[in-house]
Order: sequence, then structure tokens, then C-alpha cells
Amino acid sequence: MTPLKYLNAYPSQLQDQVRRLLAEQRLGDYLHKRYPGRHTVQSDKALYAYTMELKQQYLRNAPGIDKVLYDSKLDVVRNALGLHTAVSRVQGGKLKAKKEIRVAALFREAAPEFLQMIVVHELAHLREFDHNKAFYQLCEHMLPGYHQLEFDLRVYLTWREQAAG
Repeated sequence: MTPLKYLNAYPSQLQDQVRRLLAEQRLGDYLHKRYPGRHTVQSDKALYAYTMELKQQYLRNAPGIDKVLYDSKLDVVRNALGLHTAVSRVQGGKLKAKKEIRVAALFREAAPEFLQMIVVHELAHLREFDHNKAFYQLCEHMLPGYHQLEFDLRVYLTWREQAAG
């Protein structure tokens, strides 16, 4: 049985369904029917505006974000679909921290639901650093159906990897 690295934490019956669709070469059709659209957030400037709009809607009191960008160096193989960082620098005699969100560049071509899921996930880290119950509750609050989208995104990554290989 072929291991599905993006889905290894899910029940074997779900993995078997994905394997069957892969073997029948129907997974791409399934994903296209479920997520037919492509978003228009193509530039880093547009991604910043998109992220700030979501932040303003759900996390007004969370710390500010200094930078949001697509990053072609994020390695989806190691499950880094997005990244939130706090970069600290000494300027003069002061320590300045800048918060950044980076989204894997492959999401420029993804369905709008997948981009929203990644941005919501990274925004949730402004409040909850760990992937705990409160973190996932916050994700679900900002994006109802978050868990299904996360699963479907992992299915999409599995399909994308198989199509490339």
C-alpha cells in the first residue's frame, strides 16, 4: 500500500478512498468538481490586503502583521504550507519585532477556499501558538468547515504530487 504522507494521520478508510480515486485517475475530477474556482489574489500586496481584511473581521485585538507574502521557498514536503514568524532586530538601542505570514507560492493557483484556509490557520497563530483545541476552535470560528477544508487541501496536495510524479 502506497503511503499518503499528507493524510497519514487520518483513518485508513479515508486513505483507502483516496487511493481508490487515485488508482482510477478520478481524484483530479473529484477535486475540480468540489473546488472549481481559482482565486484572484496573485500579488503579495493583494495577499496582504486579503489577510488584513480577515484579521480585521475576526482578530481586531490581535498583534499587528507587518508583512504577508507568497514564498516559493516554503517546503510543502515538510508540511509548511504557510508560516508565521516574529523577526526580531536591533535598531539603534531598541529591539523591534516584526510579525510575518508567508504562504507557499503553490497557493497562487489554488482554489479560493484553500487560500482562505491557509490564511486563517496562520492568523489563528497570532492568538494561539500551539495546535491545540483552542487553536482549532478559533480556526473553525473564522472559517466554518475548516476541518473539511484542511482534509481536502491534503487530498489536493496528494493529487498534485501524484500528478507530478
